[in-house]
Amino acid sequence: MTSSKIDPVDARLLDVLQKEFPVVSRPFEAIAQSLDAASSEVMSRITALKESRIIRQISAIFDSRALGYSSALASFRVCDYRIDDVAQAVSRHSGVTHCYSRDSDYNLWFTITVGPDKNISAEVDSLARELSVDDYLFLPASRVFKIGVFFGMSQDSEGMPNRLFSRQHQAEYQPISESQIAAVRALQRDIPITDRPFALLASEENLTEQRLLEDAHHFLKTGMMRRFAAVLRHRHAGYGANAMVCWRVNEEDIEQVGAIMAENSAVSHCYQRPTNDRWPYSLYTMIHARSDERIAKIISELCASSGSDDYAMLRTIKEYKKSRVVYFD
Repeated sequence: MTSSKIDPVDARLLDVLQKEFPVVSRPFEAIAQSLDAASSEVMSRITALKESRIIRQISAIFDSRALGYSSALASFRVCDYRIDDVAQAVSRHSGVTHCYSRDSDYNLWFTITVGPDKNISAEVDSLARELSVDDYLFLPASRVFKIGVFFGMSQDSEGMPNRLFSRQHQAEYQPISESQIAAVRALQRDIPITDRPFALLASEENLTEQRLLEDAHHFLKTGMMRRFAAVLRHRHAGYGANAMVCWRVNEEDIEQVGAIMAENSAVSHCYQRPTNDRWPYSLYTMIHARSDERIAKIISELCASSGSDDYAMLRTIKEYKKSRVVYFD
C-alpha cells in the first residue's frame, strides 16, 4: 500500500493514531466511536497499515531528560571512502538511534542517548577517537522549540498548523520507583492489536492494567511521556522528501525565530544548539514534505516569516540506522 492508495477512513485513522491515541482500557473501541466504525474494523485496518509498513510502531514516546537520560546530536567529518565503515561502527553503539550521511562537509550525522551512568560528551569523543575521524561536532540541544513528527494524512489535517507538540522548555529529571520503571518498559513496547492491549503489556511486567494506566496518565501529566502515539514510516506515508536545515541566527533573535519556525506544520523538530568557529549554525529544523519542490517552498516560507536567510540545507544521502531509544533495558 502506498499513500496514493490510502482510503479516507485509513487517512483519518492515521491522524487519530498520531495525535489522540486514547490511553484507556479499550482504546480501539474509543477510536472506533470517534470514527463511527466498529472496533473490529479499526483493529483490522491498523493491522493492515502495519503490515504495509505505513505504521512503524504505536507506543509511548518519553522525554529522555525526564527519565535521567542524556541525548545529543553529533556529526563526524569523514573521508568519503571511509564513510560506510565509520557509519556502521557508529550504528553499532547501543545509544545511537539515528545515523545518516548528509551532503555537508560534516557528512555523518547521528543522535545518541545514554543513561545516567554515562557521560554523553565522553561517549561521542571516544567514538571520534576510536574511529579516527577528521573532526566532529557535539551538539546537545540547549533549547527545544518543537519536537514531534506528525504527518497529516487526511484532507482536513494536511498542511494545517501543528501546535500540538510545540514546546518552550525541557523537562527536568524526575526520579521514579521500580514499579514505574516497569511501566516505562511496558509502555515503550509496540502495543498489541487486541481488545485490551494495556492489560497484556502490564502482564509482561507483572503489573495490573489499572496500575499501568495510572502510571501512563501520571507520565503524561508530568511531561515524562510526551505522548502515546503511532510513529509512521514517512516515505511509505507519502512524505518522501526531508531535509535538516541549520540556521545562523543571532542569540538575541533566536527565541523569536525559533518560535516562528516551530509554528510551521512541516517542521517536526526545532532546536537551539551550540555554535563554534567551524560551524556557526545555532537553530536546527527538520522538515518533511511530499516532494523536494515542497521542501524548497517551505524553506522560502520560513525565510519570509522569520526574516532569517542564512542557512545550510543538509539532505539525507543514506540512512544507516533508525530506531527508538529503549529505556531501562
